[in-house]
Amino acid sequence: MKHKESTIRALIDEAEHTLYEGPHPERARRDAETLILHTLRESAQEINGFSIVEQGNPVALRITQDINSAWLAAHGNKSLFRNIPRARFMEYVERRYTGEPIQYIIGETEFYGLPFRVTPDVLIPRPETEHLVEKVLELAVNFPVPRIVDVGTGSGAIAVALAHKLPQASITAIDLFTSALAIARENAKRNGVELRFLEGDLLVPVTEEKFEFVVSNPPYVAEADRESLSVEVREYEPALALFAGDDGLEVYRRLIPAAFDALIPGGFVVLEIGCGQSAVITEILATSGFEKIEFVPDLQGISRVACARRTS
Repeated sequence: MKHKESTIRALIDEAEHTLYEGPHPERARRDAETLILHTLRESAQEINGFSIVEQGNPVALRITQDINSAWLAAHGNKSLFRNIPRARFMEYVERRYTGEPIQYIIGETEFYGLPFRVTPDVLIPRPETEHLVEKVLELAVNFPVPRIVDVGTGSGAIAVALAHKLPQASITAIDLFTSALAIARENAKRNGVELRFLEGDLLVPVTEEKFEFVVSNPPYVAEADRESLSVEVREYEPALALFAGDDGLEVYRRLIPAAFDALIPGGFVVLEIGCGQSAVITEILATSGFEKIEFVPDLQGISRVACARRTS
């Protein structure tokens, strides 16, 4: 390959061409740039720097330099000395081409302005879930020291975000899987918050305790809708964090009555729900004894968060 074809920008162009034929052509350029930045940062950390070529000579770059989009714009016409990160970059591009979520490839994502490590053991946090966090923060002002339990914590996104905003709160994060709890613990430490982590099914680990809030983003996709999901979700994210029986309501039918029992009078259950589920969720909440049922829409106007109060 000629020198001019070996520049960082040429690698991005090549990756964009490949990704344009993948499941998300509209993100091809952005994904290519994200992957090259991740590759360069990763390589720099492993070998305490790497080299680019300027005027035919290698120039060392150290991890003290901030490798970001601005750096990429300034150095895009430079070549990588001895092709150090090239093979790894192309491997990442191939993984993205097959549909693997870019968050799993780079191992992290952002939620509520905080960094989170993610792996295929946990669901990738979505922006829509931030509406749940916002609702809990709105209600939490009424409780000096709120006790909050996050059921099915996964990466810990909800629990960590709440702990970051409510340092006075006592927050418990529960998950059925040890592997998920390990990621959640790592994310709590990374973001400087303290949580209690418990392993078990729904609220079973805290049967004898009471809380001001029970919060959850449970599985709510119907098995019948599996094929309608994007390849990233359907083939790569953990199925047990996505699917909940034939109608997607299996977990709600168990969780909502248990949440009523776990709450103090005046406490709230706050749940993320799927599109078109508000009517049946209202019925389950009311049958379980909850009152003051309301729904929070996402940016598309879809009811995304269910909130209800135990009044007695």
